[in-house]
Amino acid sequence: IEVPSAVFIARDLAEQADFLSIGSNDLIQYLLAVDRNNETVARLYDDAHPAVLRAIQAVVASAAQAGKPVSVCGEMASDPASAILLLGAGVQSLSVSIASLPRIKWVIRSFSREHLRNIFETALTLNESAAIRCLVDRELVDAGLGALVRAGR
Repeated sequence: IEVPSAVFIARDLAEQADFLSIGSNDLIQYLLAVDRNNETVARLYDDAHPAVLRAIQAVVASAAQAGKPVSVCGEMASDPASAILLLGAGVQSLSVSIASLPRIKWVIRSFSREHLRNIFETALTLNESAAIRCLVDRELVDAGLGALVRAGR
């Protein structure tokens, strides 16, 4: 699932596949119409954008209806704050770089699935990326994982 059109037919795709995999880098880029490699607009590339979270929610729900798991690869899967949102959305597996693995494991071990689901549900009620980031950063700090909060957010 790397283009917005795939989000809309995720149920059909899930019925034909063993699993769905969200390619977060491309999906975010195309969903937000932002070239992440163009210095002029790259700042608009935003993995915490409400539209991104709602697209992920739609894919997970579609896959669940077909009884199929969802995985995520890309930068979003390797970012601890984003991993909280992905796991809370119901994503079953994350494909991360080896360098990110210890941090992501730390996050996974620090939150219950129910708590992650509650964080994601709260994030869905927020209309601004900055508010979503604040929510997740606060959760990281409250869990004693403040070192994982991205600088400059």
